Amino acid sequence: MKRSKRTGEKMQHISVMRDRCVDLLAPAILASSNPVVVDGTLGLGGHTEALLQRFENLTVIGIDRDEIALERATKRLAPYADRLKTAHCVFDQISTVVEGFGYSHINGALFDLGVSSIQLDETDRGFSYSQDAPLDMRMDRSRGITASEILNTYEPGKLVQILRTYGEEKFATRIVENIVKARAKAPLNSTTELATLVKESIPAATRRTGGNPAKRTFQALRIEANDELGAITRALPDALELLMVGGRLVVMSFQSLEDRIVKEVFAEASTSKSPRNLPIELPEYAAKFSLVFRSSETPTAEELESNPRSASVRLRAIERVAA
Repeated sequence: MKRSKRTGEKMQHISVMRDRCVDLLAPAILASSNPVVVDGTLGLGGHTEALLQRFENLTVIGIDRDEIALERATKRLAPYADRLKTAHCVFDQISTVVEGFGYSHINGALFDLGVSSIQLDETDRGFSYSQDAPLDMRMDRSRGITASEILNTYEPGKLVQILRTYGEEKFATRIVENIVKARAKAPLNSTTELATLVKESIPAATRRTGGNPAKRTFQALRIEANDELGAITRALPDALELLMVGGRLVVMSFQSLEDRIVKEVFAEASTSKSPRNLPIELPEYAAKFSLVFRSSETPTAEELESNPRSASVRLRAIERVAA
């Protein structure tokens, strides 16, 4: 997630855990004379810029589904144009993209999951519940279903499931009941209208804690509109297969649903498949990957102070240790 903070009238882009991500990828990059790293969520290009600045022989393949982000990142990274390749697609196309650029393996990959600052801070995108805008929420506005279409066309049961599963919303049934009543009168097309409806659907005592009560519903609709969890589930195994021995995959998650998928994929990849009753490890069943560190890492106190939006990040890293 590419984050920003406001300084006066200007938005300053801050890449979450930038230096830590670069340090984690460094051993894999330094092991090769012509290293290639995929930034699966290029965003505004902060992590890629740091990588290209530090490693003069590095080529980065930047992937993003957001055309505006790609355009801005390309301008920002113009000094490194000879070592940057970009692709407009979802990161679950990583294998096709890498092969298309003529590579069979990569030295590293970085995924910065979730919504980006460019999407949060531009009100007309519809990701924010604090400012009025059309209910779009598509990361790629050239395709896909909008949040408004989801709200106005999905069956009530499916809406309840989405809010419960993707938003972990306890009052999903009550919210959906009010959505159905509202859309029977007129289509729901406004972020403010939805945020107000959600607030009125949740008991007053519950609204006093936990931040804006619309947060969970907006998260659920955004995940559904962009198939975010499906893309992560498809992308991570493909990224692991692309890594050469010594290559590393670094992933930052910003909510528990994302992090749970990353944790499970990493655990599966780093676990031996040898039968438990055997006294020795069978080489053909040995784990091909190893966790760089156990559990997850969080931002430093200094980063939290300078970039409050980094508060929820969980960082994990894994390395390929066998062919």
